[in-house]
Amino acid sequence: MNFEYEEFDLPEDIFVYLSTMAPPMKNTLPINSYKGYVFSMIPLNQNSGDHFLMIYTKGKLDGKLLEFDMNFKKFKIVETAERADKIYFVVLTPKSNTIADAAIRELEKKSI
Repeated sequence: MNFEYEEFDLPEDIFVYLSTMAPPMKNTLPINSYKGYVFSMIPLNQNSGDHFLMIYTKGKLDGKLLEFDMNFKKFKIVETAERADKIYFVVLTPKSNTIADAAIRELEKKSI
């Protein structure tokens, strides 16, 4: 697998990035909180699936559903996705993620 990386300072920066990529009718996006990173893996090649862009920041997010307000660059934990003018992120915290493990391993080697 091949990985490209884009690092951000805050989770809110990742939310802005992903919000601009979302189609107008899609308002719930997944994000991972795993091994000290908050990130999303974006496939760069739809045919082979072996080249990914990892957009990330160091940190941890709690909460299962976050409502993000793009205008104020703020998020909050919510119980339901009920507003059409907001973007929602589902925070996933997997026990294991082999693609993320490979990306994190490669990223940490580059940082040394």
